[in-house]
Amino acid sequence: MESLWLLVSATVFLSIATFLLCTNSTKFFRKNNGNTRPSPSSSEIQLPLGTLGWPFIGETIEFISCAYSGSPEKFMDKRRCLYGNVFKSHLFGSRTIVSTDAEVNKHVLDSKTFIPAYPRSLTELMGESSILVTNGNLHKKLHGLIGAFLKCPQLKAQITRDMQKYVHETVNHWKDDQLIYIQDVSKNIAFKVLVKVLIGLDPGEEVQFLNQQFHEFNAGIISLPIKIPGSRLYRSLQAKKRMMKVIEKIIQEKQKHNSNEIPKDIIDVLLNDSNKQLTPGFISSNMVDFMIPAEDSVPVLITLVVKFLSECPRALEQMLEENMKLQILKDEMGGFLCWSDYMSLPFTQNVITEALRLGNIIGGVMRKATKDVQIKGYLIPEGWCVFAYILSVHLDDKHYDQPHQFNPWRWQVLVILLLLVVAKDCVRVLNWQGLKLQYFSIIL
Repeated sequence: MESLWLLVSATVFLSIATFLLCTNSTKFFRKNNGNTRPSPSSSEIQLPLGTLGWPFIGETIEFISCAYSGSPEKFMDKRRCLYGNVFKSHLFGSRTIVSTDAEVNKHVLDSKTFIPAYPRSLTELMGESSILVTNGNLHKKLHGLIGAFLKCPQLKAQITRDMQKYVHETVNHWKDDQLIYIQDVSKNIAFKVLVKVLIGLDPGEEVQFLNQQFHEFNAGIISLPIKIPGSRLYRSLQAKKRMMKVIEKIIQEKQKHNSNEIPKDIIDVLLNDSNKQLTPGFISSNMVDFMIPAEDSVPVLITLVVKFLSECPRALEQMLEENMKLQILKDEMGGFLCWSDYMSLPFTQNVITEALRLGNIIGGVMRKATKDVQIKGYLIPEGWCVFAYILSVHLDDKHYDQPHQFNPWRWQVLVILLLLVVAKDCVRVLNWQGLKLQYFSIIL
């Protein structure tokens, strides 16, 4: 039971830490060092082939139905066969260029010409003031404030304590031969941890109410952008309003007892700022938006890790061995597991990275073109959205050997190669400066 608790703790912690701290969506794209196509002449530039589907709804219904089926690739595979790796469509109320091409995706995600874009249902739910969809000075300032808080030692210690506490409590309530729904358990744990970080609320009736309402809110994120009574989007908006009322009460209590103490949650961080734009409504709305990773991303990742490990005994054994070594070391030294302990588990990190690649919990990323753009002979008009479909890249045998196989050791090899490249570059620089590095020369 102790080894199980430790293994679950490490997985939950690293999964939560990954989504709290990771801001780079292009992590899994490898650099393409091959020859690129010559730039075509202007007469050759044209919109990609494809169809815009039905008026207003486009191809959204078919896209969603495939995404929730046992064959999520069906929508993309059908159109790639007809139109190629880049094609036009109409998704979530916007004219969209869909790309399953790694080179095009990398250009879109790296270029400043493209700005974040979201389905209309999501922007309706988050609102125009959401930190996740706004740009400019306010966005940069808030991003800096929240980013700095997420890196502070006090918060890391709190997350570590809470994570261990909730995992330990959950596992201790399990009984022999009991059927455990890992995703539901993970949702419960992740939501408690994240709500404490966001609004400083400990588990209780209020957290339970927020959890129930959030399920209703989250159900409308991917839906038709129809905001009439009874529609999925309308019900989700009503759920968000009920959540905001609870959070606004918390904000009012904090304002009554306002002090200059060290912030304990993100609400404290935002209230301590002198910006008058940060009204209780603004803050409460954004706190709801920030809860989204707790409902889908982290729990799905944890569930996939458990699934993949159960199908790969060798990886399970190595991950368990790595975690048990850490536990034995901590027992000898005394004290509790801390943030740096968890982050020092390289193979556990590789397992999570491989689960992200193979599981594809985030199938793609939306961007919008701020001006006409030409990429690989295709025209992306100003105002059109681009859906960079990452799943196709992750499962492409041109980029990964045996892409459908769970292989966490592939990342271990990449890290070693990267370290060798960096080390060799350092040797060149230092030798150029007249320094002798006999030790490194022997190794390399």
